[in-house]
This record gives sequence, C-alpha cells and structure tokens, in this order.
Amino acid sequence: MTYRFIRFFEELGIDDVPLVGGKNASLGEMYRALTSQGIRVPNGFAITAQGYKYVLDQAGAWEKLHEVLDDLDPDDVEDLRRRGAEARRIVYEAGIPEDLRAEILDAYHRLAREYGDGDLSVAVRSSATAEDLPTASFAGQQETYLNIRGDEALIEAVRRCFASLFTNRAIHYRIDQGFDHFKVYLSVGVQKMVRSDLAASGVMFSIDTETGFREAVFITAAYGLGETVVQGAVDPDEFYVFKPTFREGYRAVLRRRLGAKKIKMVLAVGGDRQTTRIVPTPKADQQRFCISDDDVLVLADYAIKVEDHYGRPMDMEWAKDGPDGQLYLVQARPETVASQKNYAVLEEYRLTGTGRVLAEGRAVGTRIAAGAARVIPDVEHLSRFRPGEVLVADMTTPDWEPVMKTAAAIVTNRGGRTCHAAIIARELGIPAVVGTGNATEVLEDGQTVTVSCAEGDVGRVYEGEIPFEVEKIDLSQLPKPKTELMVNLGNPEIAFQTSFLPAEGVGLARMEFIINEYIKVHPMALVHPEKVEDQGERKAIEKLTRGYDDPREFFVRTLAEGVGTIAAAFWPRPVVVRMSDFKTNEYASLLGGRWFEPVEANPMLGFRGAARYAHPAYAEGFALECAAMKRVREVMGLKNVILMLPFVRRVDEAERVLAKMAELGLKRGGDGLKIYCMCEIPNNVVLIDRFAKHFDGFSIGSNDLTQLTLGVDRDSELVAFDYDERDEGVKAMIRLAIEGCRRNGVHSGICGQAPSDYPEMAEFLVECGIDAMSLNPDSLLRTLRRVVEVERRLTGHPDSGS
Repeated sequence: MTYRFIRFFEELGIDDVPLVGGKNASLGEMYRALTSQGIRVPNGFAITAQGYKYVLDQAGAWEKLHEVLDDLDPDDVEDLRRRGAEARRIVYEAGIPEDLRAEILDAYHRLAREYGDGDLSVAVRSSATAEDLPTASFAGQQETYLNIRGDEALIEAVRRCFASLFTNRAIHYRIDQGFDHFKVYLSVGVQKMVRSDLAASGVMFSIDTETGFREAVFITAAYGLGETVVQGAVDPDEFYVFKPTFREGYRAVLRRRLGAKKIKMVLAVGGDRQTTRIVPTPKADQQRFCISDDDVLVLADYAIKVEDHYGRPMDMEWAKDGPDGQLYLVQARPETVASQKNYAVLEEYRLTGTGRVLAEGRAVGTRIAAGAARVIPDVEHLSRFRPGEVLVADMTTPDWEPVMKTAAAIVTNRGGRTCHAAIIARELGIPAVVGTGNATEVLEDGQTVTVSCAEGDVGRVYEGEIPFEVEKIDLSQLPKPKTELMVNLGNPEIAFQTSFLPAEGVGLARMEFIINEYIKVHPMALVHPEKVEDQGERKAIEKLTRGYDDPREFFVRTLAEGVGTIAAAFWPRPVVVRMSDFKTNEYASLLGGRWFEPVEANPMLGFRGAARYAHPAYAEGFALECAAMKRVREVMGLKNVILMLPFVRRVDEAERVLAKMAELGLKRGGDGLKIYCMCEIPNNVVLIDRFAKHFDGFSIGSNDLTQLTLGVDRDSELVAFDYDERDEGVKAMIRLAIEGCRRNGVHSGICGQAPSDYPEMAEFLVECGIDAMSLNPDSLLRTLRRVVEVERRLTGHPDSGS
C-alpha cells in the first residue's frame, strides 16, 4: 500500500517536527541515525499531523472547536474543565475516515510481521507539532496508551490520542507558551511495546537537573511501567555517571541512591485494550536497586551518544524489556530548563535563621520560599488554592498545572526528582520538596512554612517564616587573583552547585563528613562485627549494610562515591582529600565505635591522625579508606584527587604511613598521585625541610596550629579567650611554614578557618606569598575581592590580577 498519512521511523528525522511532531521526529531520528551505534529503539510508525487535520476536515470540526475555545479564560478552572471536555468530545466523535483507517491497520500489520508477532502489542503515543522543542517541552500534555493489541483497540487508541490534544493541561500550556490551538496539530506514534512491566523503566538526563552541572548523566529507575516515575507516584532509584572519565574508558557509577519504590505499574492480564494496575513492590525488591550497574552504564552510554548526536543536553525515557532483558530508549527530547539558565550569573540562596523541620524530601532546585501551606487532597479541590501559597499534595499530575504556576513552592508526599511536580517546579523556577512521605499529614492547612532547597539534595520544610538572603554575582565581571583560591567542602550533595564558584579546586575535602552522615558506622565494626556486643547496634549496622555480601564493601563504596562526587564536580581541578581525622571520642560516637576506641582525657592531643593509620588498633580501618581512594582514582578515573595526611607528628611516622599506603596501592608518584601533609603541629614547621622530602605540598591547618602554638585546647570554652589565629606567634609559625615550602619547591596552602573568618589574615597570607587559600564557600567571593586588592597594592599595579 502507498501511504498518504503514514511514515515509518526509518523515514523520519529531526527536521520532520511539522510533519510528525517532536516526539515522533526524535524517535525517527534515533532509529535512523543511532541504532547503528548500539542504541536500541523499538521500531514503529507515525500517523502524520496531516492525518489529524484530515480527520477534522472530513468531520467539519474546526468551526465547533472555535466556538468552544475562542473566548476561553484559562485561569477559570471550572470553565477550562468544561470547555476542554467539549473539545475532546468533538475530536473523538470525528472518528477515523475509512482510507486513513486502512493505512493505519496496514502499517500495524507490517510492523507485526517485522517482529514475527501477528498480535503485536504496541504503545500508542501522542506527538504534537509544538512539542519537545529546544525552547519549550510539551511532554506529558497529551495521552499515551500502552499494551494496545488488535485492530479495533488500535483505532480506538488513535482516536483518544487525537482528542487528547485538548486535555485541560495542554490547552492551558499552549496559552502560556503563546501557541495557537488551531496551528498545533497532533501526530500519533505507534511503537512496539517494551514490556518494562516485567522489568524496570525510568527517565534520564544528560545534565544534572537541579544545578545544571553538564558533566553528569542523571538516571532514575523504578520497577514496572515508567508512568509511575513520570507522574511522581513512586520514589525511584537514582544514579549518576561522570561523562568525561566515561569517555576515557572508565566504567563506574559515580553515585547512587536507593529509592523506596513501594509500588509499580504493571499490565493487567487479558483483553485487547490498555489495562494497567498498581501493585505493591515486594519488600525484598524495594530494598535493592531495580537495575544493575551494567544497566546503568549502558544507559549512560545511550545518553552520551544521544547528547552528542543532538548537540545539546537531553531528557530521555528508557525501558527495560522483561522477556529479552535489553534496554531501549522510547523517547528523547531537548532538556529545556537547566540547560537554558545563565550560569555566568550565580544566584545563591542562604537561610539566615533556623527553625523546626516539619518535613524532609528530595530538593528540587536551589531556592527558598515561604508562604501559607495549602493542602489539596485532589484535583477537585484546586479552586481552594490561592496565588503565593505553598501547594501541598500527595502528588501532582498535568491537570494541576494551572494552579502550580501561581505557587510559591510545591511539597509532595510522593515522587522523585524526575516526577511531574519536580519537572514543573524547575520550569517555573520555584523550590519543590518531593517524596516527603507525610507532608499532607504533618503540614496544617494555612500554616506559614518555609521551603528550603538550598541545603543540598535534602529539601526541608520549616515551621514559620525563616529569614533568608539571596546573593547574585556576575562571575564574568570578577577579577582573577594570582593566589589560588579554593574551597573547603565535605558534603557531596552540594558539590555540583559549589563547582560553579570561581574556585581553583577543593583545598580540603573532609572525609569525616561522609563517614558521619552516610556511613555512620565505625570502620572497624565493619571489619570485625563480632566485637560489637550491643545487639541494638548490631541490628542498626546490619540494616545499613543490607544488600552487601561484605559489610566492608558498604564503607568502601559509600566513601568512594562521596569523594568521587566532589572530585567529579571540580574535575579536572585538584581536589585535596584529607584522610580521616576523627578524635577517639568522635570515632566512639559512630555505630559500633565504643567497642574499638579508648577513653582519653584529652582526645584532641591523643590517638588521632597519622598515628592511627599504621597502628594495629586501626590499620584495617585505614585499609578501607585507602581502598576507597584507590577506587576513586583507578576505577572512577578521577586522577585529580590529591591525598592529605593529618596530624603527622614526626618524620618517621610519615615514612611509616607512606610505606603502608604504597603497600595498599597508593604510592606517592604512582600514576601521578600527589600526597600532601597537614602543617598543623609546630614540629611540622620546625622540621619542614625534612618533612618536605616526603610530601608534594603542605596545607596549614590554622585551627590546630593555633592550639598547639598557644597551648590552648580549642574545645575548651574556659580558655577560648586565649585562642586567636591572629596571634603574632601563630603568624610567625605560618610565615615560617610558607617560606619552608618555597625553599623546598613544594606547594603551600591553608585550609583552616582563619582566612574565612578574618579578612586581615587573608591579607597577611598574600603578603607571605602563600600559593593557595582554601575557604568556606560562603566567604570565597568576599575574600577574592580582598585578595585582589592586596595583590594590586603589593605589586603597585592597579590592574594586576584582573
């Protein structure tokens, strides 16, 4: 048969948006151009937009639609609902002319023959001609019908797709975007069904959706059909893959988070019409990742190839087929929010007060907003919502969009960072906290709340109106100092957003933060769980390490992913990672820790730092730290990581620890590995010429150096008045350390609080000629300006450093 209104995917390309809409044009482009690169795309065909126009022409439906829609008030929810229903009825009742029906069924039978299945199950998807554009995404505005089998069911699904051009949400969205209803046509894609109901599916982006960090692939995954992920009905698993090292041949998951995945959508048995149902996910499946690392890496490969082909960040939907176990791309469209932000202007939101946390979930965006909470149980109650309120719901669907655009913030019980509420919040530029689990229960209707997404991956809803500030900085106008300015950073969750600061790298990545916040278990308790005598602690450790054959792997993988995320965020800039520097009392507070730590009168001066690493009491724990760092450099390929040893009291201690590290696969100089030493003990300064023979650089720890120079316990409030980094004796020590580094040709830096807290210390350090300062992120820009002023004054050149 010669087709007038049908095009198979192999005949379509990205330039065919006017003919078959954005979704089908993209599917055709991928099928035609990318299957040869190993990307699996289920074959299918498109009913062209001219087919839709032909349906309405033959039925004389255009005038009726004008009568219904021409004077519509989109902000009148009831009027929109009434008119939208009438418009859909007009299109549905237009039917399918016989000649078009014959073409559709002939193409369906041809596709069935290709797959050797006379009763082929297909997905029937809407594809509007103003959809999936680089500047506007209409995704989810029209309907999709799954598991359609047989001639009559297919024709029925096509009619319903055509009618869905006039869903309430699509009508509203077109008006918002300035599109004419009667110049937007609908194409329908008919594609072999991927049986992800028997496996898993999800959404992925070739950019980090929250921060706009472009070097990561972000993947979400849940069991069953992908609708639950898109709608936000399920909290999915999340994965990141770092693109630059992936391109170099390293195959590793950068970071992962286990989602709850409490439900899944599956296909119901029997019938020839779309029938799906929601079922509980078995407990055992909830507690493990729904796809393997190999699957994640295949998907990352797909995402990178798709982005390379289109030349821009992309938003993709994928599905794993249960019967054949293969991964398929079923949609790809331009990412239209994070990729369009102006990252030359940095916008930083910061809470300046505190309050009681009422709910926590996944943070969407990095902003803060306050308003009255309005708990909306379902779409029928949307008329209660008022502009400027915080929308609180179990989950949202596209039908909620008319009120979402007027919200100060959005909070939902369910959903991950690729759910409907998250997508719309990003598009609107408002903060959202999704997947809280209980927001509709714990937030009272009408109470004032503050929604904060400025504290990393975890979004928080605070009681009352918490004060906050917003700073906007045009990075293109900032001068560049000669002194390297770096940041102190321990929290992997804020690494991507912090990487946009004008920093030369990370001068201090604190391993303790990751151990304390994510691992929570003493490393020796993972090596020797049998020595943990408290049954409650044992059970807590078992819960944390569930799913690991060896609990030690929990420590190694979690630490590697945390450090790896920081290293990836700043790659290829240097990231100095300090090996663990807990004191014995801090180690003892970790799960299982009290069974392995002594009680010391003054832990600040006790069994800490390098003294632990080769000691029998902790050597096995240090081996885990080294295994994690080896994984970051060798498996993840993040060679920008520099390791640093804290509290190295004596030269022979340095020699012992370095020998132990080499034995564990971290040899100084091997594969470009640099190892620094914290310069925080007077002996480090006095013997710097000898220490320098063993290290590539030093980072002055002004906190401990002040403590040990002045003989003041910095943990004691009683003598706090005597603790001052600006003391002349401390400054003399710092000057000697910097001069010693220069004399020995090694790097000099500082990572203590002094330059962050005191501008005059930053000035002193510049005058001493220090190579680098590592500062807290919130003081970086302030210190940068001060450093430039000092450098200009010292050189006598007013434009120096610009």
